[in-house]
This record gives sequence, C-alpha cells and structure tokens, in this order.
Amino acid sequence: MATRAPERLAAVPPNRPVRHRRLRRHLVHQLDVKGSPYAYVAPFFLLFSAFGLFPLAYTAWVSLHEWTLLRDEQTFIGLENFRTLLADDYFWNATFNTLSIGVLSTAPQLLLAIWLAHLLNRPLRAQTFFRVTLLLPNVTSVVAVVVIFSQLFGRDFGMINWVMSLFGVEGVAWNEGVLSSHAAISTMIMWRWTGYNALIFLAAMQAVPRELYEAATIDGASGFTQLRKITIPMIRPTIVFVVITSTIGAMQILAEPLLFGSYLITGGVDRQYQTLSLFIYENFTKLDFGYASAISWMMFVFIVLVAGVNYLITRRGKGGLT
Repeated sequence: MATRAPERLAAVPPNRPVRHRRLRRHLVHQLDVKGSPYAYVAPFFLLFSAFGLFPLAYTAWVSLHEWTLLRDEQTFIGLENFRTLLADDYFWNATFNTLSIGVLSTAPQLLLAIWLAHLLNRPLRAQTFFRVTLLLPNVTSVVAVVVIFSQLFGRDFGMINWVMSLFGVEGVAWNEGVLSSHAAISTMIMWRWTGYNALIFLAAMQAVPRELYEAATIDGASGFTQLRKITIPMIRPTIVFVVITSTIGAMQILAEPLLFGSYLITGGVDRQYQTLSLFIYENFTKLDFGYASAISWMMFVFIVLVAGVNYLITRRGKGGLT
C-alpha cells in the first residue's frame, strides 16, 4: 500500500495584535523623543506670547490711533504720533537724560563689579558672608534706597554736602542741576546693582580652570595681569550678557528719578532728570495712550539699538583684552 507524502504545513501568519502593539510602541517612542522637547518649552512660549508679544503688538496698534479714555471712538491717525514725537523737545530731553544716567551708572558699575568679583574669587575667610552682603542692596526696597540717598544728597543737611564742606567745597543742590542730579541717581543705581552683577561675574570666574592662574603665578604675573590676561578673556560671554542686561535696565529707569523728585513726574521743575520711562508715565497720566504707546515703541527701538551697539563693542574688544 503506497503512503501519501505529508502535506506541507502552511506558514503561520504572525500574530496581528503583537505586530500592532510593536508598531504602536514605536510610534509612541518616536513621538516622545521628538515631541517632548516642544511640550517642555511650550509653556514659556505661551506665556511669552500672552504677556510679551501680544502687548508689544497691541501697543503698536494703539500708537497708530488718537487713543484716549475721554472718548468712546479711537481715531486712526497712522504715523502722526511718531511725527509729533520726533519734533517734541521733551522727548529728546528725556532721551538724553536716559542715556546720560545710563552711561554714568552702567560703566563704573560693571568695572567695580568685575573688581569685587576678582577679590572674592581669591581664598578668603567668611566668603559666604561677603557674598550675601553684596546681594543685600539688590533686595532692599527701592523706595527705602531712594529715600535714604535723597537725604544723603540733601542740599542743606545732606551728608555729602557736609563732607564736601570739610574740604572747603560749597554745597551742591543735587536735584536742581542736570549733571548733579544724573550723578546722584546714577549713584543709587550703582549701589543697588553692583553687588548683583559682581555675583554673576564671580560665578563665571569660578568656572575658569585654576591651572591657568597657577601657571601665571609661576611665571610671575601679578593679580592685575591675571585679571586682564586670563579672567576677562575667559568670562567674555558673561560680560556680554551683563552689558546687555545692564543696558536694558538703564534704558528703563523709572523708580529712582520718580522718587528722587518727590513723585514729580516731570523729573524736576526743568525736566532735568526725566527719563523715557518717566515721560511715558507722564503721558499715561494724561490719558493720552496713543502718544504714550508711540514713546514706548521708540524706547523699544532705542533699547535694541543701544544693546546691539554694546554687544558689537564688547565682542570687537576681544583683541584688545587678550
């Protein structure tokens, strides 16, 4: 009796649920790897859009109107607010005051901050105490700072004039002159922010390899030479960052001139220390929102230009410091 050849077993198809689970797991993994970073940064962009981009765009829209709360209808006038602004002597006076106070407060402040950070970067006793002390002026209320410094710069009973009188120098009415008021306000700003910037520089200096200082010491380099040849070139990105942030802060000065003038929004009787922020505030109190918005946009343009110039100068100075 002949035997039949065994039939070939048909190929068993793969388990469809298993294949679908693997495919789904792969897609979830790819989505997690590629999509998670965007989900992590999405809250920042949402908040920045709501509280940064939208106010900026809406301010630009308001600046194109004769916008006041005294009328229900806001008339579209195009660039008329900007034309009026460019011919406004008060605006250019505020611009000059802002730049003057910014230069007088920022340049010495950054130099002093680098020097203080260089001192604290050395082995010292009670380093934590000195670092906390540097930060105290920054956490002090700006109102308290201005009130105290206003007393120090008082014309009749101020300590500054009293010390000057010991050397035969006549007292100065600090809040009446242009240069004197700018110097007084710049001193307040320097006192508040020098320690804060010094701590930022100190953090950058501690990342510099110690071997560089040891080699320089063996070669006989002094502390100042090490600061100029090693420290400053190594912390250049931090210097650029601090210069830009300090420039932006200097262009937005409001509290110091406002409180120094006893809440006089004109910045003195002759507007001798009215800044751009104070000029914007003055027009807001007049309910002229269209004109105030135009000033805000011009200040934004100035901040971008000045910060850009400072960035280029700081970066271009690389060859002179290395």
